[in-house]
Amino acid sequence: MTEPVLLKEQQDHVLILRLNRPQKKNALSGTLTNAIVEAVEEATNDESVRVIGITGNGDAFCAGADLSPPRKRADNAANDNAAITIERVVRLVTGIRVGCGKPVVCGVNGLAIGAGLSLAMCCDIRIASDKASFHPGYARAGTSPDCGLTWTLPQAIGHEQAMRFLLEVEFINASRAREIGLVGEVVEDTQFAKSFEGYCHRMASIAPLAARQTKKQVASIGLPDDLEQLIRDELRYTGRGLASDDGKEAVRAIFEKRQPKFTGS
Repeated sequence: MTEPVLLKEQQDHVLILRLNRPQKKNALSGTLTNAIVEAVEEATNDESVRVIGITGNGDAFCAGADLSPPRKRADNAANDNAAITIERVVRLVTGIRVGCGKPVVCGVNGLAIGAGLSLAMCCDIRIASDKASFHPGYARAGTSPDCGLTWTLPQAIGHEQAMRFLLEVEFINASRAREIGLVGEVVEDTQFAKSFEGYCHRMASIAPLAARQTKKQVASIGLPDDLEQLIRDELRYTGRGLASDDGKEAVRAIFEKRQPKFTGS
């Protein structure tokens, strides 16, 4: 039997979700994204769950959206299309950040890039291994951010830091990520799993009503008037960038491991 793309483990009042496509650096396929959305929505309505933890299996947290050719992505439904993708991403971002009244803690165990970074930034709290690294990804692929990152990133690190990080297109390590506010805590890799799960249990010991009310109030600060429309607009711009000549050249260059040659078209 094929192993599930998302592993779920409930430890008392903590639900740990582990992205489980280690051979693809946990890149987000449609199936994996759906599994995260459904798990979060189910946990939101489960009174036995007080905290949700999201981390990766293997040496990466998430290497972004799976950009491999469709014929090689057997885990995606044949009828997956742009409309389905948009609604899936809307549910992912709004579900974690607004719809879920429980703290969502992200354990960045390794590489976080592109949509993987966006997923981490959707969470309320981020803890990173000292082996983790971060990369914006989008500009490298010739396009702009999606999955709520144009909202969550400036909220966390400010306008200029967000612009620099997104457009300088450089890897940063966990220490630097903490300095600029991408993560709140960095722990030694050998202690990461224990520290991450321990923190989730610490959050679960708080009165559920206190956690729920606190998240509701904090999440409302800086909330866009129409978050769903913002997410849809992001995806429209991302798609436009990927479909452009420069976007196609950028993706080719990534797979061919060379510098792209942009023409401005």
